[in-house]
Amino acid sequence: MATIKKAAAKPAAKTAAAKKPAAKTAAKKPAAKAASAKKPAAKKPAAKTAAKKPAAKAASAKAASAKKPAAAKTAAKKAPAKKTASSKTTAKKPASKAKSSLKKPVEKFDVPFRNLFDAFAQGKLPFNQGYIVSSFFSEKSMYSIYEIVSYAGVKEIFPTADGLTFVTGGKKLYVLLEPDTFHQKFVEPVSRSEGEKIPKRFSELETITTSNQTRIMVSKEPNESYGSFTILKPTGINFSMIFYDTSDLFNSLTAFFTDSFNRLRRVPAGDAKKAGRLISDTVKKSMSFEGEYQ
Repeated sequence: MATIKKAAAKPAAKTAAAKKPAAKTAAKKPAAKAASAKKPAAKKPAAKTAAKKPAAKAASAKAASAKKPAAAKTAAKKAPAKKTASSKTTAKKPASKAKSSLKKPVEKFDVPFRNLFDAFAQGKLPFNQGYIVSSFFSEKSMYSIYEIVSYAGVKEIFPTADGLTFVTGGKKLYVLLEPDTFHQKFVEPVSRSEGEKIPKRFSELETITTSNQTRIMVSKEPNESYGSFTILKPTGINFSMIFYDTSDLFNSLTAFFTDSFNRLRRVPAGDAKKAGRLISDTVKKSMSFEGEYQ
């Protein structure tokens, strides 16, 4: 019987040894704690999320700061625009004064003269002051009439069925070229037939007789027109030219008439130049804008 009890005691020792796995279970608990310790470490991404929020705030801050310069730029643009508008307004005032004042012409042109009707079509007719030279050539002979008109302070220029009307006063100087074969050479120019007369008598004209017996007569004084005058549209080989009031105006007039007399009207070169100089001197003396218009 005692032997049997000892055998029963051995299994009890085994049972006590069997409790060792319980220590292993206890050892696993720290592992669980380690796992649980890892979990807080896993929350670090949450910290990243929290870190992203400041980034979002920074982005919003950037957006806010970006909007401010845009508003500033818009405000900056508006301010100069107002300044420009005000500067334009102030710039127009001197221009309107310059149009009404004839002392300082505001119009600048790059040529001494051009075709009158072309200049009107291109908006290049001066309103301040200018000179118009028109020709009326006979179709049967070298008989020719030139008209030189000076004007200033034009209020309006408009086309008509016959030509261009200038709403202003003006002065007109007549030049008559008469060939040796003209049949009415002893008749006063004011009394000649239509298309051959000018409103002047011989006593009112300076006369140059050329080497080929052509007579060139230039008015001593211009005729005056008041209110308005009309320049007829030229036909055939006739012309109407606008001369600008430049510093070289009178030399340009001399050269123009010299060439026209010599090339178109067969006047010898020396005589043509002499007549051209007489015309420009007369225009300068009695039709310039000094004193009366300035």
